[in-house]
Amino acid sequence: MDDLENYIERRKKRSRKFASTFELGYHDFKIGAILKRAREDSGLTQDQVALKLKTKKTAISRIENHAEDIKLSTIERFAHAVGKEIRLQVL
Repeated sequence: MDDLENYIERRKKRSRKFASTFELGYHDFKIGAILKRAREDSGLTQDQVALKLKTKKTAISRIENHAEDIKLSTIERFAHAVGKEIRLQVL
């Protein structure tokens, strides 16, 4: 286990609220991080993606940094704008 994982486990043990909300917050963070990486891997700036999606750079930043409650259709449009596709898996 690395330092981050150890820290998270200690926080979960100390705080019920942190433990109960961590997974949802982490899930939102991962979505934004994945989209940001896809954009960067495509060599596109936030401005370029915004132009493709007919929106503002601030909207792209919000998607990448605060992805809570983001629509699947928005994720799909973003992915297509950076030349990627979405695969959804239900476990």
